[in-house]
This record gives sequence, structure tokens and C-alpha cells, in this order.
Amino acid sequence: MISRKSVQTVKRLTLAACLLLPWAGQAAPFSSLEEQMTQAEFEAAGLNRLSPEELARLNAWIAARMPEGRLPAEAVTTVPGTEDRRGFKEPVDDRPIVSTIPGQFTGWRGNTRFELANGQVWEQVGGGVFKVKLDNPEVTIEPAMFGSWRLKVKGYNATTKVRRIR
Repeated sequence: MISRKSVQTVKRLTLAACLLLPWAGQAAPFSSLEEQMTQAEFEAAGLNRLSPEELARLNAWIAARMPEGRLPAEAVTTVPGTEDRRGFKEPVDDRPIVSTIPGQFTGWRGNTRFELANGQVWEQVGGGVFKVKLDNPEVTIEPAMFGSWRLKVKGYNATTKVRRIR
């Protein structure tokens, strides 16, 4: 039986191949998908969900089938600035965020704002209460299902759903 993940990967690979094949006759050294696409295009095609091994295999497959395998210069756009956009509606990056909450932290109560040492501000959107008294706790905010994010305090097994507001 073929897994759902395998079907999704095949769909992404097919889409990527269809996007790149019209430029197969262009002459230039091979350039990977990450170099040829903007971050938004890369994510819209679902390629950010591929493992590094899957992405390397896709790039190798394209390179083997495209003479000189590169998009024309006019089709290549630059990646937007390096501002950390994780947690907003269209994330550039879905790696976990590790930071601290400066000062005394007393947990959350259903409508809590979290101001991190890295300058990001998140607010609790999930219900629930977690009572604790800590100084400068380390927290991890990581992607969850359907584009949501969850905050977890290091050393505790409690999490809450959050959204980034700044």
C-alpha cells in the first residue's frame, strides 16, 4: 500500500518537473531548485516539506534530464530579505524557535502574551492554564498542524497553541 506521504511527494516531484521542463534547452550549469525559486514559490510547491535527501534526489533527477539544467535568467528571482518571519501566515522557515522569556514567568491563563528575548511577541490562542514560577525560562515554539505553532517551556510537559503578533 502506498502511503499518503509518498503520494504527496510524487505530486510535488511531478509539479517541479512540469515547471522546469519548458526551460530544458537553456544552456548554463545546473542550478538547484532552492537557487532557482523564491522561498514563496518553493513553499507554494510544497518542496519545503521534503527531507534534505528527497530534495537532493529531486535536484539530481532534474539535472540528469535537463541539458545544462538551468532556468533562464529572467525566470530567476531573488529570495526576500533575511528577516525572521517564522510564525506569521506565510512562514519563510518552519524550524523551531528557541529563546527565553526575560524576567519572571508565571505560566499562561488562556490569553497570555509572550515577549521573547529575541524580540518576537506571541500570544496564546489555545485554551488552558499552566501555573509555574520561573526566572528567564527557555521556551521552544515549534510548528504544529495546519500552520499553527505551539509553545513549550523547557523541562515541563505543558504546551499551548500560540500565534505570532510581532
